[in-house]
Amino acid sequence: MTSAAYKSAGMGGRYAEGRGFGLVVFAAVLLGLLGFFNLIDGIAAIANSHVFVANAHYVFGNLRTWGWITLIIAVLQLVAAGGVLMGNQVARWFAVAVLGLNAIDQMFFLPAYPFWSLIIIAVDIVAIWGLCAYGSRENVEAAA
Repeated sequence: MTSAAYKSAGMGGRYAEGRGFGLVVFAAVLLGLLGFFNLIDGIAAIANSHVFVANAHYVFGNLRTWGWITLIIAVLQLVAAGGVLMGNQVARWFAVAVLGLNAIDQMFFLPAYPFWSLIIIAVDIVAIWGLCAYGSRENVEAAA
């Protein structure tokens, strides 16, 4: 039994498809929102803004390095969000990979802005779950 189809007694034994498509759209919107947040976060880090914790120590690099990495991931997230909203399956898996990279990036970004990084990691996990659990080709085709 897959997440795309399930038996329902109320439907006379037919399979109901398209279940969870709203969650895929929600995950794509979250992905776009994360992209914009990371875009702002990356630009602020590159500019050495004073919103970050002063004298933070990083595993490698500095605040500017992680700002550039976050900015690149933000652009990739925005591209992936557009692809997921268009129903592209390759974009969905690309989005899952980019969300995973963003969670790792935010773990390294923790010294700069701890609470915000933890929130972004949590939103990454919710978006990954939505894309993996309900983003199958059958769901997208049935809803379209």
